[in-house]
Amino acid sequence: MTPLILALLAGAVAGVSLGALGAGGSILTVPALVYLLGFTPAAATTASLVVVVVMSATALVAHARAGNVRWRAGLLFAAAGLLPAAGAGALSARVPAAALTLLFAAVAALAGLHMLRRRTPRGSGTVSGARAVGAGAGLGAVTGFLGVGGGFLAVPALVTVLAVPMSAAVGTSLLVVGANALVALAGRAYTAVHLDLALLLPFLAAAVLGAWDGRRLAAKVPAGTLRRVFGAVLLAVAVAMGATAVL
Repeated sequence: MTPLILALLAGAVAGVSLGALGAGGSILTVPALVYLLGFTPAAATTASLVVVVVMSATALVAHARAGNVRWRAGLLFAAAGLLPAAGAGALSARVPAAALTLLFAAVAALAGLHMLRRRTPRGSGTVSGARAVGAGAGLGAVTGFLGVGGGFLAVPALVTVLAVPMSAAVGTSLLVVGANALVALAGRAYTAVHLDLALLLPFLAAAVLGAWDGRRLAAKVPAGTLRRVFGAVLLAVAVAMGATAVL
């Protein structure tokens, strides 16, 4: 199978995950770029940020039109993560590939377990400024360092910390992760990382189209089934990446 076909197939899978579940797209993007398309871990996390920015912006438009974005809460949450995202993005390119792979595997395992055990989070009814800043900063650092959007972290954090209704949490999380990813990408602008655009652009195009198919899939397949399938895939990816980094 040619690299171009692999890029299209992997991009479509990542897009379907994001469209169907509101999370998981970038978690699948990094290992796909590394193990299927030959990107280095540093290049893959940088390329993943490009994917996150474009996919988040595309999906955000649809959610905004439906009135499912809480702009004030999202901007507050995102603002707390901008500096950590930029700093972590600049630092990531200087971390050894094996260490970066292990850290990513740990986050992928966390995401997989979250999808397998996911329950609808309940809002606390109160908004804590300190908790909002802490959660926003933590999410920004994860986004910048590992190149993941962090939707699986952002959605429950928005519900429990900022009291955003669940119906608007996914749309608002797109604003948060997109802003963090954009700043993290700017933080890597001066690092010497080569991106193979001949593979990245087809991957990105397939991911955007896959996201639309994911939305239709979500209307036909029970959400619990989708989460369990993607959760199992993420755990398998985490184990494979961890073993590769150690061996």
